[in-house]
Amino acid sequence: MKGYRDLLVWQKAMDLAQGVYKAARQLPREEQYRLTSQLPRAAASVPASIAEGYQRGTRKDHANFISIARGSLAETETFVMLASRVGLLPEPKAASILDLADEVSRMLYSLRRRLSSPPSRSDP
Repeated sequence: MKGYRDLLVWQKAMDLAQGVYKAARQLPREEQYRLTSQLPRAAASVPASIAEGYQRGTRKDHANFISIARGSLAETETFVMLASRVGLLPEPKAASILDLADEVSRMLYSLRRRLSSPPSRSDP
């Protein structure tokens, strides 16, 4: 593996952030300083935390940043659900974002478990 950009979870998180940015542009202008600013910031934090954790020197630090990414992902999901519930984001768009978020969540959970267990001989 060459770097964090090779991680499938990072790639999926980038896809998620991109989808959230596109969805946020469709929110009403009056939401500019509320959901429109918070939603992309939370989504962008997911791949950013994955990348930062990968670059850390220890498995413990890496695992910690994966936990931070999981928290940002939960925040993103909450904002998407809220936007949908109050009628700012069409339900089909929210559902597709949430489906991808669920996939990223499962991947982050697996990576966090792997990092928290003792390294195997095949781990770098």
